[in-house]
Amino acid sequence: MPNIKSAKKRVKVTAAKTLQNRMLNSELKTEIKKAHAAIAANDPNKAEAVKVAVKKIDQAVAKGILHKNTAARRKSSLDSKLNA
Repeated sequence: MPNIKSAKKRVKVTAAKTLQNRMLNSELKTEIKKAHAAIAANDPNKAEAVKVAVKKIDQAVAKGILHKNTAARRKSSLDSKLNA
């Protein structure tokens, strides 16, 4: 446990940010899974599911959760499965 006041604050801030990042990452994974499931089931709304997943991926990049190349790879994977 830190003794210095600023170090104590950093522990609190880091814990809060970690929780926020974990929550956003969970939402992102859920949307990607929904999109993959819609594509696999040939759902009529599969394009909409992919659109929502791509939006979540872009938001994750903007917040620094994902690297931009990782996001590009995931979006490309979704698009290629959608158009296959």
